[in-house]
Amino acid sequence: MRIKVEQLAAALERTLAPVYLITGDEPLQIGEAADDIRKAARQAGYASREVISIDTGNEWPQLTAEAEELCIFADKKLIDLRLPSAKPGVDGAKVLGAYCNRLPDGTLLLITAGKLESAALKSQWFQALDHAGVVVQVWPLQGAELLQWLQRRAERKNMHFSSDAIKALAARIEGNLLAAAQEIEKLYILHGHAAIGKAMIEDHVADSSRFDVYKLTDALLSGKLNRAVKILNGLKMEGVPAPVVLWALAREARTLTAIKTELQHGGSQDAVFKKYLIWDKRKQPVQEALARLKLEDLQEIVQLGARADQQIKGQSAGDGWETLFEICLLFVRVF
Repeated sequence: MRIKVEQLAAALERTLAPVYLITGDEPLQIGEAADDIRKAARQAGYASREVISIDTGNEWPQLTAEAEELCIFADKKLIDLRLPSAKPGVDGAKVLGAYCNRLPDGTLLLITAGKLESAALKSQWFQALDHAGVVVQVWPLQGAELLQWLQRRAERKNMHFSSDAIKALAARIEGNLLAAAQEIEKLYILHGHAAIGKAMIEDHVADSSRFDVYKLTDALLSGKLNRAVKILNGLKMEGVPAPVVLWALAREARTLTAIKTELQHGGSQDAVFKKYLIWDKRKQPVQEALARLKLEDLQEIVQLGARADQQIKGQSAGDGWETLFEICLLFVRVF
């Protein structure tokens, strides 16, 4: 059965299918749809989770083994299958077909894949998945659909955007949903539940700080201290709110912590980078930061971020901007 991504939440409330395939080339929607399925599975008692990333094609026997293996520690389990190429190959097609023809009890299969070619939609393995479970095809959003998505995103945080504000935001993010989500988060940090008008979008989204905050994190990932300090001082002089800078630094530290932890537990770099939306232009600086920073360093950055947050709010002594500078030093490991 095929449904739209916006229909998934309601479908999950009704019942859980034994198989889900989420496919497309819009990473934020794919990631959040998969998160919704995992959450629903946990609530339904699928306490065990096994992750299989298909990188070389030699991993398909793992799916067969997991399907046949009884879970000792839980009655139900979720198999989280990552298929970045969206091409299972001959072996994968056979395994997926066999799995759907004999669905194991107490097992939910979640497949996330890249965009499928039109020919794949007619293949036997896809037809088997479509018949056995739910297929969610994710498409880039444009026009009215994009405006509706932005409005729903804001409403999730109990924020109200005027019609003009939503249109202004859509024009500035140019279809990049990840950027849109980040901008809404920043507006929430700055204004909370206040009504958001077009002027606020123009003040906080269209100005140079939108780009400079990201340039700051890029400089820190690459270990370029002088450039990072110059950008940090520029943000302060331009009156960019300290909470916005802190949000960007803390988000980067949390992402690096999660990536480093998964890699240390044997995760595939390609699969982990895809999960955390690390695309081509960011791969090298992220790799440099991961090689340079220990988990202890990242944990210290998070702790400093908590101190900066209290200082910015006036709940602790000290200058929040000075603590932000200390965080930058830690990012490039200058002691």
